[in-house]
Amino acid sequence: MASNAATRGFSLLEVLVVVALIAAASVLAVGVLGGGIERIQLRSSAKEIAANLRYTRAHALATGVPQEFAIDPAAHSWRAPGGRSGSIPEKLEILFTGAREVQPREGEGAIVFFDDGASTGGRVRLEAGGAGWNVDVAWLTGEVRLHRAERTP
Repeated sequence: MASNAATRGFSLLEVLVVVALIAAASVLAVGVLGGGIERIQLRSSAKEIAANLRYTRAHALATGVPQEFAIDPAAHSWRAPGGRSGSIPEKLEILFTGAREVQPREGEGAIVFFDDGASTGGRVRLEAGGAGWNVDVAWLTGEVRLHRAERTP
């Protein structure tokens, strides 16, 4: 038997208030759990640099010609073969350690990958708000590793 009573739903205003509360809670959760936008940029930039170092190594292996990945900490930029280049957010601190002999210019660092996969080795360290990521390149094998950096005092 059918009921004549109308079923009550939610008003548009009630739905919008609930959606706004969920959105506000999500923004707060990302800020607290993820460490904020700065830490997201930190990890994203470290992954991008690691990926382009791997690309540079693969390019050297494929072409049989040494290839260079260059980074300019002052300009917050990097260059890789094939016209690849990118920038690093200004909020991040960049520390580069590598062979002085392959330094393209004063204040700029480089890691050269050879046709057998080996490299000159080095480290790109990105830091923000006490957190950091290291992108390490082994000189003998050219292996690129990405890992959290030890906290600095």
